[in-house]
Order: sequence, then structure tokens, then C-alpha cells
Amino acid sequence: MILASAAGWLAQTPSNPVGPEFGKASPIGFVIIVALLVGTVLLVRSMNKQLRKLPDTFEPEHPELDQAADEGTDRGAAGETPTDEKNAEPPTGSAS
Repeated sequence: MILASAAGWLAQTPSNPVGPEFGKASPIGFVIIVALLVGTVLLVRSMNKQLRKLPDTFEPEHPELDQAADEGTDRGAAGETPTDEKNAEPPTGSAS
């Protein structure tokens, strides 16, 4: 009931808005816009602080350790192309 009356009150607008009140913005609208701008500025500042904490590069300092760990991994279909079907090794893994 209250929601319906509020919607009816908000929907009532004069058919020909003229006079000294036409085109004036509400102070509440100004407050909302300022609050949104302040929030945006604070979010951008926070994001910049977080981005400054990131390293310049994500390359490891000693890639040998990563390469040693990768030696035993299977490259899959893209990495290995056997030239002869008879000499190809069977896939390592359990067949389900």
C-alpha cells in the first residue's frame, strides 16, 4: 500500500513544467554525485597502491629450478609429433 502510494506520488509530474522551478536540480542529487565522485577517487587511489606492490616482472630469478621440474611433464599433442606410428610410445596413464 505504501509502496503503491509512493510510486503514484513519484509518478505525478506537471504536464508543462514552466516557471522558476523548471530545470533546477535537487540538492540531494548534488550530494549523490559528490559521494560517487569521492568513492571513485578513493577506489582509484587504492587500486594504484595495490598495483605499486606488484613486481616489475613475474619472471623467476632462477628459472633452472622450474625447468628441472618441467623435464618430467608430458607436453601433450601440441608438443610431440611422432614421425612414425609404429615407433610412437603408448600414452602413459590409466585407460578408463
